[in-house]
Amino acid sequence: MLIVMPVYDDVDMLDVTGPFEMFRWADFDVELVAEKPGAVTFRRGFCFEVKKGFADAGPCDALWVPGGDPQALARRMGDRTFLDFLVRQSAQARYVASVCEGALLLAAAGLLDGYAVTTHWAFIPCLLERFANVKVADGHPRFHLDRNRLTGGGISSGLDEALKLIELLKGTAAAQTVQQMTQYYPQPPVASEIPNTVSCFVPPVTIPPRATPAA
Repeated sequence: MLIVMPVYDDVDMLDVTGPFEMFRWADFDVELVAEKPGAVTFRRGFCFEVKKGFADAGPCDALWVPGGDPQALARRMGDRTFLDFLVRQSAQARYVASVCEGALLLAAAGLLDGYAVTTHWAFIPCLLERFANVKVADGHPRFHLDRNRLTGGGISSGLDEALKLIELLKGTAAAQTVQQMTQYYPQPPVASEIPNTVSCFVPPVTIPPRATPAA
């Protein structure tokens, strides 16, 4: 099984590293790719090396799109090279997945039109305001599956979503084994409610016309 993750400067660390860990325990190959090979910096984090560029990415079982800093998202949403990469990869993937604000990148590429999805609670207004053909799932689910589109809520939701993708690709027993090996039985020491938000945090952006048909 091959999972392709497109990354960029100011990408959210846990959107990448948490699912990466889950997938590796499932014996999946995980391929990090950037527009060009080289150093990439996590949001408020450290640098890491990406060895493959978009041109090096082949067919995958799942495309996994992480979220990031709102300014970084706006840059990617206005970057036709990035969006066309998502379109090409989605056309040859069994599942197309995003975690957190990565849903905005898929939406900007036209890949969520006609699907029900979720994202980080703070970015739901972005989907509602800017993408009329995308339906937002009710109730802030940790993840939501609509046909072959698997979308996740905010940041830590990627752990639950990764287990769901493992189950979809390899079966329930495999996902249970990963849960056991990573000891993923969360019991947070605090409890709170997801707040309401009414405005979009991502700066306005003009999405370039699509050159490649969406999957």
